[in-house]
Amino acid sequence: MRLGGERAWRLSGAEPGLWQQVFEQLGMAVAVADPEGRIVAVNPAAERLLGRAAAAMYRQDLHDLCHRDPVGARIPRERCPLRRALVEGRSARGDDDSCLRGDGRLVSVSWSASPLTQGGTVKGVVVLIAETVPHRGRLWERAERAEQAERAAHTTALESLTARLTLVTEITDVLGQTLEVDEALARLGRLLVPRLADWAAVDLRVGSRQVHRVAVTGPEGRDARQEDWRGPVPPGTGTTGSPLVQVLNGGDPVLQDRADVEAPPDSPLATVQGAFLRATGATSALVVPLGAGRHITGALTLVRTDPAHPFDTGDVDVVSDIGRRVGLVIDNARRYGRQRAVAEAMQRNLLPPLPRHGRIQLAARYQPAPAGSQVGGDWYDAFTLRDGTLALVVGDVVGHDLTAAAGMAQLHGILRSLAWDHTGPPGAVVDRLDEAMPAITIVSMATLVLARLEGPPAGPWTLHWTSAGHPPPLLLTPDGNARYLENGQGLLLGARLGAMDPRPSAVQKLPPGATLLLYTDGLIEVPGSDLDTGLGRLRGHALSLAHEPLDTLCDELPARMSPGGTDDIALLALRLPVP
Repeated sequence: MRLGGERAWRLSGAEPGLWQQVFEQLGMAVAVADPEGRIVAVNPAAERLLGRAAAAMYRQDLHDLCHRDPVGARIPRERCPLRRALVEGRSARGDDDSCLRGDGRLVSVSWSASPLTQGGTVKGVVVLIAETVPHRGRLWERAERAEQAERAAHTTALESLTARLTLVTEITDVLGQTLEVDEALARLGRLLVPRLADWAAVDLRVGSRQVHRVAVTGPEGRDARQEDWRGPVPPGTGTTGSPLVQVLNGGDPVLQDRADVEAPPDSPLATVQGAFLRATGATSALVVPLGAGRHITGALTLVRTDPAHPFDTGDVDVVSDIGRRVGLVIDNARRYGRQRAVAEAMQRNLLPPLPRHGRIQLAARYQPAPAGSQVGGDWYDAFTLRDGTLALVVGDVVGHDLTAAAGMAQLHGILRSLAWDHTGPPGAVVDRLDEAMPAITIVSMATLVLARLEGPPAGPWTLHWTSAGHPPPLLLTPDGNARYLENGQGLLLGARLGAMDPRPSAVQKLPPGATLLLYTDGLIEVPGSDLDTGLGRLRGHALSLAHEPLDTLCDELPARMSPGGTDDIALLALRLPVP
């Protein structure tokens, strides 16, 4: 593809090396225009037909440059079907038009335009242009009909190619939206069936020998029992002619016709695969690896049941490209899953058991981020200080990975050490932590609330606290009121610049029977909603649960608050006794 071709391939989402040769060698003239109708690529046949060099046409408006009516007059833009095809994102044809060559000569042409779309948005248009000749009698008519048939075949091929490129683009976009293997494969099946195949099956390697058929997608209205093909299947090992076994062991894609499908099996896995193909009525099948090189994670099998439309070599190229992309997504998802499991286990093991502190009730919950999100650095802590008072902590380390979880562990331990024998205001403890953090931890920034509950076992009690850029504690009182403790707010950890004033602390007397909630921002932040809305929802739900047992409150509150949330949650609740 001449001049600007790489951009054209980016518009289609395809691999340049996979398709560029097709257009370079195509005998029909092809031009690719961007969403504004400007030429971004032409092939050599288009240069010859239009009598213009590719450089002279690049970024020129295709309609203004050369599109004319049969007598050579300019076609008004609002009446141009080629322009409408681009604006409306639909295919169009013209059989009686002219193009103005670079030498000023008019050439009679017919053309066909197919839009390139991505995620429902028109990204450009591919135009196939063929020269026609004036009427010259019966002999010419025969030649013209033959030429029209050839042109129609080229047009059909180009439209099919455009549809395949669009499908590859959509699959790439959809798979990039999830890190969950099951969800990715479900989306893949819905895109492949029925647009490219009547049935699709995915087999994944599990360990060194096991194979699981994890997804089967068929046409709407299929017998639900066809889903029974999912589950463990025989291992893909041994010397065999089975296409599935060969592909699972690093072989090339295999295209099967009806005779191949009906061939007797020569291995246990081939027996299962053959039964599946016969049950679906396969007349043509295509098996491609998921992944590339030595990194084969499984195999994709596509089935067609119409003998008039078997798979061809063009389908092999497209589906092989899809298989490489799907294999990469599965490999990334598995690696992410392993890292997530390690970080989650590490985080849970570092969350301490809650102390017994007289008649004061304590409860806490940690809820990991939903599947598909990353592990965060949220934590809670409660411990008895040297002087017998109770310390409460909730914090959040910036980041969503193993580093954040490790940083959380460091802050957790250092803060306990600094607070253990300190009897002054909590702000002074957090100031010391802020000063030490860059020198002895890997944490760059974090937020937290540190509180001290002071008072004799039977009360009265006083809460002293400081907040380092963290959401405010919520106090529920027995008279049915709820308010946020917004005093004591200071900068988040890691944001201090040189010498600054001491971090503020605040004091609040707590009545008997009061409930105090400390939490991280995952409880109140939902995509598409602002922070004030989240705080209002938390206040309302907490009030409705205020008279429930503390464990019930901690179970119900995250369930009511966080549908659609993407962050992990730490929640620490305290309830004072009633005399």
